[in-house]
Amino acid sequence: MKLISWNVNGLRAAINKGFKEFFKEIDADIFCIQETKMQEGQLEIDFADGYKSYFNSAIKKGYSGTAIFTKIEPKKVTYGIGIEEHDKEGRVITLEFEKFYLVNCYTPNSKRELERLDYRVIWEDEFRKYLLKLNETKPVVICGDLNVAHKEIDLKNPKTNRGNAGFTDEERQKMTELLDAGFTDTFRYLYPNKEDAYTWWSYFASSRERNIGWRIDYFLVSKSIEKTIQEAYIYDKILGSDHCPVGIDINIE
Repeated sequence: MKLISWNVNGLRAAINKGFKEFFKEIDADIFCIQETKMQEGQLEIDFADGYKSYFNSAIKKGYSGTAIFTKIEPKKVTYGIGIEEHDKEGRVITLEFEKFYLVNCYTPNSKRELERLDYRVIWEDEFRKYLLKLNETKPVVICGDLNVAHKEIDLKNPKTNRGNAGFTDEERQKMTELLDAGFTDTFRYLYPNKEDAYTWWSYFASSRERNIGWRIDYFLVSKSIEKTIQEAYIYDKILGSDHCPVGIDINIE
């Protein structure tokens, strides 16, 4: 089974920057998107024949939002994590399949002056509780823009970025707590020492051309199914957003 995740930084914009071509070429079983920046119905979905589509849009128009396209029909679809204060920004969609849950997540950004860091820490705790509850029933696959570079190896300039949004001690600790609670970072499971592997680049200073990036887009899986991970991908040559797609091949059908 091939799963893909991509923060498209606006689906309507990405459509004109090669999104459709990548979507068709990669032919994923499940394709998850973050930062759709649209309401359902604002775009004609003419690229997803054979897929069921599910959108969770933010109340605020043109902001945040997630979507999933799946060839495999889910048993159940859930939007949000069941807490009103956290479910206004369209950040989570959960599909329940026979053997696993798939959770597509766009984690809140702490912002430049860390003005949302306190909220982010609360979100992390509630999201982890939500995942652990699911994990009591069956294994979980989590994907999306989790807005944190976990280790120094996960960004180009760790020393100068320490304390900045996405690389604060608090955010990194929350990722550690999530993994320690029983989840596996699929990319690092297969490639623990691989350097210069990034999924997001600033638009400034030709960062992408120089590969001055961060790895903040992930596939995590319940530890109980980590041995079913066959491959993990970073499609860093695919343009169309400030993020690139990531993917895994996994054998849990």
